[in-house]
Amino acid sequence: MGDGSPGPGLLQLLSHTQHHLTTRVAATLREQRSSLEEWRVLSLLSDGAGHSMREVAEFALMPAPSATKLIDRMVSGNLVYRRVDAHDRRRVLVFLSARGRAAHRRLRPVVEASIDSADEGPLRDLVRELLRRVGPATAG
Repeated sequence: MGDGSPGPGLLQLLSHTQHHLTTRVAATLREQRSSLEEWRVLSLLSDGAGHSMREVAEFALMPAPSATKLIDRMVSGNLVYRRVDAHDRRRVLVFLSARGRAAHRRLRPVVEASIDSADEGPLRDLVRELLRRVGPATAG
C-alpha cells in the first residue's frame, strides 16, 4: 500500500479480517468436534443468565430456524436446556447445562490460542492496516 495505489476500503478490510479469523477459529473448533456457531452459543450462555432464542440467533449470527435446530442438537447433546421465562411465560430461555459449562471451559483456551496465534502473516497485516485506518487512537 506504500506504492501510492489505493488500498482496500475499510469495509473490505473488516470483511477479510473477519473471514480469516473465523475460518481459523472454525477449523480449530472442528478439530475439537465443535462448530463456530456452537461456540458462539456456549459463549453467550456462559454468563449464567438465560437468553431467549432471538438473542441466541442474533449472537450466533444465524437465522432463527437454524438457531432453533442448533439448540435442539445442543439439548440432545445435554449442552443446554430450555426453561419457560418466569417473568413472561410466553418466552423460552436457554441455559448452559453442567456439561455445556464444561465444554465452554474446555474450548475457551483453544479458541483464545487460535486467535492469539493469528498474529502472523496476512492476517496480522490486515489487522494492522485496519487499525491504521480506524485511527491512531486505537492503533497503539
